Amino acid sequence: MSYSPSSVQLVVFDWAGTTIDFGSRAPAAAFKQVFAGQGVTVTDQEARKPMGLHKRDHLITMLQMPGVAERWKDAKGCPWTEQDIDTMYHEFMPYQMQALEQHRDLIPNVLQVATELRSRNIKLGGTTGYFQAALDVVYAAATKAGFYLDSNVGADDVPQGRPAPWMIYEVMRRVGIYPPAAVVKIGDTVADIAAGRNAPCWTVGVCNSSSITGLSLEELNALSDVERDNVLNVTKQAFEAAGSHYTITSIDEFPSVIDQINQRLVNGESP
Repeated sequence: MSYSPSSVQLVVFDWAGTTIDFGSRAPAAAFKQVFAGQGVTVTDQEARKPMGLHKRDHLITMLQMPGVAERWKDAKGCPWTEQDIDTMYHEFMPYQMQALEQHRDLIPNVLQVATELRSRNIKLGGTTGYFQAALDVVYAAATKAGFYLDSNVGADDVPQGRPAPWMIYEVMRRVGIYPPAAVVKIGDTVADIAAGRNAPCWTVGVCNSSSITGLSLEELNALSDVERDNVLNVTKQAFEAAGSHYTITSIDEFPSVIDQINQRLVNGESP
């Protein structure tokens, strides 16, 4: 017998850029470092574009970019190989761990939003492209600040990371909540939205702290109103192009989106 939910029962958060590390600076810094170690310069945009994927897949996607591939060949004298990927992924991990020491604070208002969701009897889960050791560091810092999840799944826990929906399904399995219509995936990358759509569950893209925006809170606040609106609009358009059901400027707007989704569920709609 099929079941049609009348309210949201599970929210699946992303980590960097959504719940911690405003602007998702830790992963971007680590990717730039690992390429620099190979004598290849990459831009911030190139480092960020595949964000949300498993970190090994992220490296592959970067190397497949024409500009990066050309610079690699210029530096190395030959195209990259699978062995290069293995070497770089091994080198990436300590860079990532080092970057997390500086970039693992909760994003403003995340804790208040989590408290509000729990008051509505909504379970909270997390998914990430981080490898397990990095996820352990992130979660330890978050719990110390008062942010807890009912289930926390990393890319190493499933056969394939985003855009596949397996991490979302694993969270659902662990907390015992289905169907996907009862689930909301919130994230800051196109890969988050793609995974949510593939589930298919409701999807929400958060703009101001997003890796796509790529700015710290201080950098974002230093912009003029017009500059800030322009930057955030680029991120919003990226989410909309990926099929996001909703986009929000900041995480504190999220509970009102839950209200809207609940009304759509009552009306018989599904993602």
